[in-house]
Amino acid sequence: MSTLPAEVLPTGALPATGRDEDGAAAPLAPRARLLPALAAVYRAQLSRARVARIPLLFVATFQSIGIMVLMRGVVDGGSEARAVVAGSTVLVVAFVALNLLAQYFGQLRAGGGLDHYATLPVPPVSVVLGAAGAYASFTVPGTVVTAVAGSLLFGLPLGQLWILAAVVPLAGAALAGLGAALGLLAPRQELATLLGQLGMSAALLLGVLPAERLPGPIGWARDLLPSTYGVEALARTFEPHPDWAAVAADLAVCGVVGLVSLTVATWAYRRAAVR
Repeated sequence: MSTLPAEVLPTGALPATGRDEDGAAAPLAPRARLLPALAAVYRAQLSRARVARIPLLFVATFQSIGIMVLMRGVVDGGSEARAVVAGSTVLVVAFVALNLLAQYFGQLRAGGGLDHYATLPVPPVSVVLGAAGAYASFTVPGTVVTAVAGSLLFGLPLGQLWILAAVVPLAGAALAGLGAALGLLAPRQELATLLGQLGMSAALLLGVLPAERLPGPIGWARDLLPSTYGVEALARTFEPHPDWAAVAADLAVCGVVGLVSLTVATWAYRRAAVR
């Protein structure tokens, strides 16, 4: 194989050594900006989830509707019916954004997939936010179907279901951040799967059951669960005269928890990627 002297290289080209004419190290390519990198990761993750997770979305939706059908024989209406419908709706978000995302990041860490992302010139926060956003967006059809089915089943008004446009992204951010952090911090893939399942079970038991029927200590645990505030915000909109200030406060809590959980997940990603 013949080689060309440096003098005949095109203008601006560098020798294969990666050094310029003065012998200094050539500068590396600039890192991708946050928003373009976030959009690229989001599209890639959404495409992957659409192919691999559609059957699981059907399972999550069918599970939530099945729970409402069972509770219909116990709950007639009122605040309990509102709690059941709201909890079952947010449960779809918990199943995908918390449970499946914990499993995904646990598998990614165990299989060395983080090494691939670490070689890309993208900010770590874009990887976490892109994956979390894709999984949260993936829950939209299931939450809408569940909310409509539950409202018809329990005779609740449908006029305020537009609030799902705020509940899904905010509750989804909080749960997705928690799921990503669990998957990245778990020392083993099996433990990440277990933690994701336990988180979803907590969202099921503490979110679907009416709060007034829970014992005191369990009620305190319910207050610590991020999905609780999404459930409360949605349940309030089923009332004849919703307290919009309380709805906004619940959504604000979801937003703050989502910001904190996604920050922790980004830190966990950095920590796992350098190991």
